[in-house]
Amino acid sequence: MNENLARKQQIVEKVHNHFLSSKLAVLAEYRGVDVAGMSDLRRRARESDVHIQVVKNTLARRAVKFTEFECLTEHFTGPVAIAVANDPVAAAKTVAEFAKTHNEFKIQTGAFQGQLISVEEVQQLATMPSRDELLAKLLATIAAPIQQFVSTLNEIPSSFVRCLAAVRDSAEGKHDSQDH
Repeated sequence: MNENLARKQQIVEKVHNHFLSSKLAVLAEYRGVDVAGMSDLRRRARESDVHIQVVKNTLARRAVKFTEFECLTEHFTGPVAIAVANDPVAAAKTVAEFAKTHNEFKIQTGAFQGQLISVEEVQQLATMPSRDELLAKLLATIAAPIQQFVSTLNEIPSSFVRCLAAVRDSAEGKHDSQDH
């Protein structure tokens, strides 16, 4: 087998596996973005567990076959960067925030659950709280009543001790006044 063909098959398989393990894919034209800019995008993506791929369009078309992202096949034209992630909000945020600071980076389309989504829908996803943010809010909501309950339980002995101290002080006050 030709070495070049084997390398292309490895690339297709790797990108195909990324598509299989993802819930959202976003395509963006990166024409005009310099190497430093693309490195910045990749760094941001790694921090958010988003995979950024730049592959030849013919290889990308092969990679989406038999995935829920086959609807993107016709959109692999020109220099296209592919952002995929299991967390749809993370992928949308990563790409949208990068596009804000790099005018030459243009989001073209996306796909979610086998359906094409527009640039506006990608932008809307980017404004949603991430999975981690939602989990933190949920935990805070669950913990609040428990914290209040513990605080209330803690207040009972404190109130009792203050009441006993007041009775003691009152009793000492009566004894002191009787001694005079």
